[in-house]
Amino acid sequence: MIVRESTSSDVVVVGAGMVAHRFVESLLRGAGAVPTVTVIGEEARPPYDRVGLTSFFSGAGADDLALDAQTLRDDRVRFIGDDRVVGIDRVGRTVRTRSGAVHTYGTLVLATGSYAMRPAVDGADLPGCFVYRTLDDVAAIDAFVRHRATALGRPLRGTVIGGGLLGLEAAGALQGLDVDCTVVQSSDRLMSAQLDLAGGTILRRLIESKGIDVRTGTRTTRLDPDASGSVSALQFQDGTMHETDIVIFTVGVRPQDSLARLAQLAVHPSGGVLIDSRCRTADEDILAIGEVASYEGRSVGLVAPGYAMAEVAATRLLGGDATFPGYDDSAKLKLSGVDVASFGDAFATTPNALDVVYTDPVNGVYKKLVLSDDAKTLLGGILVGDASAYGSLRPLVGAALGADPAAYLMPEGGTSVPDSELPAEAVVCSCSNVTAGRIREAVHTEGCTDAAAVKACTKAGATCGSCIFAVKKIVGQELTKLGQATSDALCEHFSMSRRQLFDAVRVSELTTFSAIIDRFGTGRGCDICKPALASILSVLVGAHVLDGENAALQDTNDHVMANMQKDGTYSVVPRMPGGEVTPAGLIAIGNIAETYGLYTKITGGQRIDMFGARLEQLPQIWQRLVDAGFESGQAYGKALRTVKSCVGSTWCRYGVLDAVGMAVRLELRYRGLRAPHKLKVGVSGCARECAEARSKDVGVIATETGWNMYVGGNGGFSPRHAELLAADLDDEGLIRAIDRFFMYYIRTADRLQRTAGWCAELHGGLDGLREVIFDDSLGICDDLDAAMSVHVDRYEDEWAATLRDPVKLRRFESFVNATDTPDPSLAYVPERGQVRPATTEERSDASVLIAGTTLEVRR
Repeated sequence: MIVRESTSSDVVVVGAGMVAHRFVESLLRGAGAVPTVTVIGEEARPPYDRVGLTSFFSGAGADDLALDAQTLRDDRVRFIGDDRVVGIDRVGRTVRTRSGAVHTYGTLVLATGSYAMRPAVDGADLPGCFVYRTLDDVAAIDAFVRHRATALGRPLRGTVIGGGLLGLEAAGALQGLDVDCTVVQSSDRLMSAQLDLAGGTILRRLIESKGIDVRTGTRTTRLDPDASGSVSALQFQDGTMHETDIVIFTVGVRPQDSLARLAQLAVHPSGGVLIDSRCRTADEDILAIGEVASYEGRSVGLVAPGYAMAEVAATRLLGGDATFPGYDDSAKLKLSGVDVASFGDAFATTPNALDVVYTDPVNGVYKKLVLSDDAKTLLGGILVGDASAYGSLRPLVGAALGADPAAYLMPEGGTSVPDSELPAEAVVCSCSNVTAGRIREAVHTEGCTDAAAVKACTKAGATCGSCIFAVKKIVGQELTKLGQATSDALCEHFSMSRRQLFDAVRVSELTTFSAIIDRFGTGRGCDICKPALASILSVLVGAHVLDGENAALQDTNDHVMANMQKDGTYSVVPRMPGGEVTPAGLIAIGNIAETYGLYTKITGGQRIDMFGARLEQLPQIWQRLVDAGFESGQAYGKALRTVKSCVGSTWCRYGVLDAVGMAVRLELRYRGLRAPHKLKVGVSGCARECAEARSKDVGVIATETGWNMYVGGNGGFSPRHAELLAADLDDEGLIRAIDRFFMYYIRTADRLQRTAGWCAELHGGLDGLREVIFDDSLGICDDLDAAMSVHVDRYEDEWAATLRDPVKLRRFESFVNATDTPDPSLAYVPERGQVRPATTEERSDASVLIAGTTLEVRR
């Protein structure tokens, strides 16, 4: 045994996690004399970011996750790792460690955190069973998966027991290791601590759309080993068995309070050292902070309350006045492609609280705001599928909302959110308890000119990062007041705008997200920059949407190349250029829809949409469509959707040019072209405008002397007519102009900016755009032409390529049911000769219910 040197310090901190690190950081930032501090950690490594633990599976190492090393290198701080405190002498004010060292304290701070629980069932300790708590845990999971997959010669089957925040992150990590994953949750919904039933239902569909199976209302009663002794199966409470090769338990944590119990400190019956609002325990010389502490009968496994306790404890030790305000249970899921947030009184427990709800099951979106009984004060909320408003809403909890709640709930382009300033006391960063006033102070008195500087100065956004957009907004407002330019950075991980990043990737010729962020960015990326770079790489590299590491960058629907619907099934949209389809094609689609029991509808873009396909059916359906000559219509992507046309001069007595022929030519040219937002084109064969071309991103209208080209139109919540860019173009001139318009837009537009907004913001307006496209004022037309030519030459149908690739098909094969038994949660009723999803009320009426998909409509 190595005997550690004994020390004497003003403050001894037991535990070296994130909260302990924040406490020491706060002490060192304080004014006046700073006490000497000894930090004793059980792990051999210095403090690291447990919140970002899942990033280990995307390449982040211990150094990437390490917290600011300068804090523990301060002359006033002594860090002792790989040792554990085993006893406290409260009378002698000493602690004794496993190595035999004795450390004397003036004040003792318990920051021992919590430990991951395992269910009390047989087999929970079998090889192949893990918890998800430390860097050692995730490293062991990674090593086991790689070794076990090699030994078995196949991808593994994994099970995560526990469907909360951590469980879903663990499932995403397993999937990233090519493990077919199932999440088992004992309650009736995922993230039951944060979401109501409606939000949990939408979240389940989003998770399943990523290829992760979900079982709710399910308890595990036993785990069985295989011949080698490793876990191989679970038994559920209903007696069914589930085969698995690896199990991760994320069933909760318990306060690591055994040291306090040995020292006879007061401990809550359910765990946790009892503290008051000053973070003091029953012993005035001992404080407890973080997950080990119990305040008003609660211990919470979130970092934000721990940070708040750390600040209070440090302030008190330095002679200041601070009290712990209570728990902020706000939480945001960190899983690529799945946006979830919950904050404040999300379950409306406040008397007479009002709910304002927006739900869009088709697009997997559920948003709820909880308001006071006068509908003025925001109390809390739930955001699923689109949590973009989280940064704006969470700081307003307890304050007047200041607008129609619909402004925060409706999709982009609906009722506008007020651009008013947050109150100074509004907490913007709940992790570090940073207010809007503190951020403004950092800008005005400490010279911070961007979100990164504010983060370094105040720690706002340094932990989970969910508040970074609110921070950027406040910084921008304050810089505008000072007359300074504001940043147009894509996100906190890239200081460049999307336009600058596009050029950087093009010039550097980098082809992967990891290489790009290593060279041009920082950190591990987010749900802003990842899809944006996926779009950029699709244009510059042209790789398949599911190839390599870039597959993980895609938005939810792109992961399976289909649009998820309200009941968790998918729609299938084959391309029909210009709305033209042969009788044989119609018969093929009809046969497919009949075979799989799909609801069919003609879309506004002149295509046929087939609804109700299960995930495992998608490859089967697409194989038949491809065999019939169809290809993907890319209705799921930020790409060219449709080119709508009237019948034109071919048949119509009013048509002056061949609208259908031009529409087909344009659609085949721009198919697969990914962009900052979706693209729509319309072609009308005369001025009667039957194709509604002026409501499209590009509208083409025939005249007696050529084609008139309109740009910047769109429908939606903020409809806008396209404006005339050029008149009387011949066929080749029209196509050349559209080539340049699209490619210039793709290279220079902001993330998710429609052509309407882009045109409105262009320097010089439409006149400036004409100079670029027709006069080559920027000298880039040859480059734009060449780029479009490359796109056209390398186009390949995404679904046809997927059907030829066994690796890509595994995304769908893992869900094939050998008996072809439909999911029992799918229920349909007949309507107008087809079927549609049953409502909640209809599900209870057995006389009209059709369970699962069906090939025959009951009449």
